[in-house]
Amino acid sequence: MASANTLGIIAGSGRLPLAVAEAAQHDGREIFVLALEGMATPEDVSPFPHGWASLGEIGKAIKLLKGAGCSELTMAGKVPRPEFTKLKLDARGALALPRVIAAAMRGDDALHRAMMTIFEREGMRVIGPAEAARGLLAPHGPVGRLEPSEDHDADILHGIRVALTLGALDVGQAAVVCQGLVLAVEAAEGTDALLMRVASLPEALRGSADNRKGVLVKAAKPHQERRIDLPAIGIRTVELAAVAGLAGIAIEGGGSLILGRNAVAAAADRLGIFVYGFAQEDYPRE
Repeated sequence: MASANTLGIIAGSGRLPLAVAEAAQHDGREIFVLALEGMATPEDVSPFPHGWASLGEIGKAIKLLKGAGCSELTMAGKVPRPEFTKLKLDARGALALPRVIAAAMRGDDALHRAMMTIFEREGMRVIGPAEAARGLLAPHGPVGRLEPSEDHDADILHGIRVALTLGALDVGQAAVVCQGLVLAVEAAEGTDALLMRVASLPEALRGSADNRKGVLVKAAKPHQERRIDLPAIGIRTVELAAVAGLAGIAIEGGGSLILGRNAVAAAADRLGIFVYGFAQEDYPRE
């Protein structure tokens, strides 16, 4: 039976929920995964005690989490905005729906805050994936052997400015900049699709495996709820950046997540690109 100090993980799609669960378990935490139907996959949650609920089954979710003894709760993985008219609801979800829809109209961050408030009112402490699994936090400095050059530093600075401007509008967290030119910005499609778009551009704009140019920059939105949605990269990000001909990836040290740091470092070294955790004070935006 789970203890009263069990960490509850609300699992959306992608690899992050599994990475958080594994890292937290490695730190000695007991885990219970609340898998969201249509988002989480059975193979990712099956290694852990878990239950399933729709995004609109709030009463069921609370019952499962409390039954597992969850004193703390985090949300991990991609949770797209649902079609509210098609959402499967229980009684608790139906009562909360008007407030949740109103929050969604103000943007994803407001929606996330509204959802977390519901669980906080039930006595659960909501924490971010970084606090739940500190081993996933990106370090400051290089991850792997390579570091950005002065030319790359200029692209990183411009990328930070672009990403933070996007984030202030609740658009996305990432941008690709090559020799001062913004090649692409992230919206709802996510970072993988962003990099695939860059890979479809002419090599003269983006570089190639023989002449790498440009940087993917990911930064948290200025006012975002960091307990829910920190920027994250993994091996797939490194591989797609390499396919796009980029020279490297820059993420906020201490404010981003790396899924499998050792594997990411090895992939970056093998593919000849840098992964770098920047400190925002080293890249002044004014």
